[in-house]
Amino acid sequence: MTTTLETAVTEYVDVRGAKLAYRRIGHRFARKLVLMQHFTGTMDAWDPAVVNALAEVSEVFVFDNAGVGLSNGTTPETVEGMADYAEGFISALGLGEVDLLGFSLGGFLAQVMAARKHVAIGRMVVAGSAPAGGEEHLLKVVEEAFAKKAADVRLPLFFTPSAKSQALGKTFIERTLVRSHDRAPDKGDTVSDPQAKSIIDWCARLDPDHQSLRSIKTPTLIVHGSDDTMFPSGNAYTMFKNMPDATLIIYPDSGHGALFQQPETFVSHVTIFLEL
Repeated sequence: MTTTLETAVTEYVDVRGAKLAYRRIGHRFARKLVLMQHFTGTMDAWDPAVVNALAEVSEVFVFDNAGVGLSNGTTPETVEGMADYAEGFISALGLGEVDLLGFSLGGFLAQVMAARKHVAIGRMVVAGSAPAGGEEHLLKVVEEAFAKKAADVRLPLFFTPSAKSQALGKTFIERTLVRSHDRAPDKGDTVSDPQAKSIIDWCARLDPDHQSLRSIKTPTLIVHGSDDTMFPSGNAYTMFKNMPDATLIIYPDSGHGALFQQPETFVSHVTIFLEL
């Protein structure tokens, strides 16, 4: 029986002194796709509609980075430190060449990994993210989202105020709650504080000539929401203009969680891109 995000067994691998939790979804394809999550996000924050559909064309790996969710260890305060663990995870499992899907903070890691080439990367997808030196409003947006006291903070964080976007956001949240066993816990400030520092420091870096982006030769699909308040869509255009081999798609009436608002469309775009 094919595994899904909701049913996959949690496994563990030792990486750099930490025991990292991960799950494999789908058949054992030659193609491997490694997913890297957003600020404070765990394996269980991924959308099953996205993960399970991508597992039809690639073996998908989701994992909790050091200190996050079901993994132990200490959460690094830098993007590079988190990328060290992601690279160690890929190497420890002997995955060989992989494709990457990095959402938000995970997209920062993907950029670092593609630039320094410590592991073999075929293609990568960067969703709702920003380049080094990019525009971010993390603390302001998170504070405002919690102040709204919504049923789930992801509704104001990931989706626009429109009735359509909010309705699609509610169905996304329902999908993420289907798995009822062995769920990855939210560890609060021990994760959010170092990750927030890493995001703020990344976006405060001076790189006026975008040399970091220009050094990334990996074919890249950039996906962004038209109304992302955390990392405005100008970030996506900057990445598109400065990466040597990038494609840009911006979804209408979409916020930070555009990939979860339109899962079928997103999966279709990613599938076409991966199979080029």
